[in-house]
Amino acid sequence: MGRLLQAALARSDAAERCGALVPLHTERVELAGCEPFVLRRLLSETPKHLRSAGPKPNPFLPWDPELEVERLSAEHVLILNKFPVQRGHVLLITQSWQPQAGWLQPSDWQALAGVEADSAGLWFFNSCAAAGASQPHRHLQLLPRSQAEVSCPLAAACIAQLEGSQPAWPWQYRLSRRQCFGTPAAAEELMALYHRHQRELGLGEPAHQVQPLQPYNLLFDPNWFMTVVRRQEHWSGMSINALGFAGCLLVTPESDTEWLQRHGPLALLEAVALAAPQ
Repeated sequence: MGRLLQAALARSDAAERCGALVPLHTERVELAGCEPFVLRRLLSETPKHLRSAGPKPNPFLPWDPELEVERLSAEHVLILNKFPVQRGHVLLITQSWQPQAGWLQPSDWQALAGVEADSAGLWFFNSCAAAGASQPHRHLQLLPRSQAEVSCPLAAACIAQLEGSQPAWPWQYRLSRRQCFGTPAAAEELMALYHRHQRELGLGEPAHQVQPLQPYNLLFDPNWFMTVVRRQEHWSGMSINALGFAGCLLVTPESDTEWLQRHGPLALLEAVALAAPQ
């Protein structure tokens, strides 16, 4: 267990005792035909900030000091997710305002690579509300994993695609193998993959566009890096962020589980992603 993850777990205990951390309680849902996706039903009340409409205060400016894990630099800080489903779920945020919908910067990748070298896992990023982001202040998210753990339910499918033994999914995405995890070149490789995927998917380039041209999600672990182009945030009563494309779905009272069982999780993702060119 890395030092930062140990610090996050210790901070979680203290933050929960004082009420700053509000873990969400869930239970596993078994739906035939949905494997290997993992479905969890939300048992806790939906957090108020996720239910309310209209402008919301920025919870990261300033961030709650009870949720702070570590200040990584003058630009970035690692904090706990206030409403976690998994213990140790942390956010890498910018200390000053940076838009979630803007281009990720070299300093973001450098800070992320530093965290990853200590505590690896599944990283994800939702570029804006249409891609599942709940806040407009820049934040990348990490679900820590041990070396023995699989990063997500669709990790094996990602590896199979990279090896050419599984067909592509029917939406617009790019999936690349990582080569430099745990080395000094990790940040540079991640940034290069990010910009290459953005160009290849028609999302633009920093030199020519103020921000990416369409909503998207990022997902990556020590072995692979994926970008998915989005067209909407929800379908059939289910909100989908990047974790949907990792094979993790959260069922709420609004979710149409009959539709999901009838059509399957891949149809759900196809409904919220931009269709692949014919």
